[in-house]
Amino acid sequence: MNDVTPPAAVPPLLPTGTRVLVTGATGFTGAVLTRKLVQAGLDVHAIARESSDLSALGNLKMTWHRGPVYDPDVVRAATRDVEVVFHVAAAYREARHADDMYVKVHVDSTRLLAQAVAGSPRFKRFVHVSTVGVLGHVEHPPANEASPYNPGDIYQATKRDAEVWLREFSAQQALPYTVIRPAAIYGPGDTRLLKFFKMAAKPYLVLLGQGRCLYHLIHVQDLTDAMIRAASHPKALNEVFICGNRECISLVQMAAYIARELGRSFRVVRLPEAPFFIAADVCEWVCRQMGVEPPIHRRRLAFFTKDRSFDTRKICECLGWEERFSNEQGLIETTRWYREQGWL
Repeated sequence: MNDVTPPAAVPPLLPTGTRVLVTGATGFTGAVLTRKLVQAGLDVHAIARESSDLSALGNLKMTWHRGPVYDPDVVRAATRDVEVVFHVAAAYREARHADDMYVKVHVDSTRLLAQAVAGSPRFKRFVHVSTVGVLGHVEHPPANEASPYNPGDIYQATKRDAEVWLREFSAQQALPYTVIRPAAIYGPGDTRLLKFFKMAAKPYLVLLGQGRCLYHLIHVQDLTDAMIRAASHPKALNEVFICGNRECISLVQMAAYIARELGRSFRVVRLPEAPFFIAADVCEWVCRQMGVEPPIHRRRLAFFTKDRSFDTRKICECLGWEERFSNEQGLIETTRWYREQGWL
């Protein structure tokens, strides 16, 4: 199946002129979401650090609030008269970040944003974008929204803490919210999975350990459609949804789609994982002392050893959402985009 053209996009469900706030608008997912909201005729506000590059969204009619998402003054100004918050901002998993940065971006910002809009008669929904990573390694896949928290690193732990705080705060203050837990986000414009695409283009695909290496994907277009739907759907009120394709995929199958599109083939080589994790711990410690990003670290290796498979029926059944990009379609489209950039 090589046709990568999806059906027509589902139109946003928020009324024209609705004032919305997007955090993380300059990131991969946030930028796609922001464009959709502006194009739908909404009154879009966004928070961006002073150092953020706004050029990719510079042609959009929207209002920017510059500063950290965990700055009380910035949050106060940005949330004035807002009806919907899309809290997308995240401190991505880079070993050079100190732990307190994850706390600020994930937990402190959630607290400030929620407190700022709580009690407002205009406010309709707080769409909190978390991650399936709060469930960690899935021992008995597939996991679902009722599965216990099992974060495996500081990124996932602080995402969990933000979720827990928001749900407890909502119960006390009657704040309308929806939590979206995306699977692995990808699509044209993404660079975080580029390393794996490059691996799939080589003659040998090196994997660690003997696990199944299950992975669950969500195309950025499908994810942002789901986020917009969750902002107004009555059945999304005060609910948690895992957002991913109907089926998970193995890393080997991912690589097979990529290699086929590139006209290449590979052999799978499996190596023992323990020595690599020891080396990663040493490398991460040394590089952190030097203030540089390590070339190898434990969170990156986890990509090749953890199983991530989820039951995604709840969001489909409750919200009438379904993905427009199959795993194969999305991976082929993304491979073509990388190749157009000269990266493959």
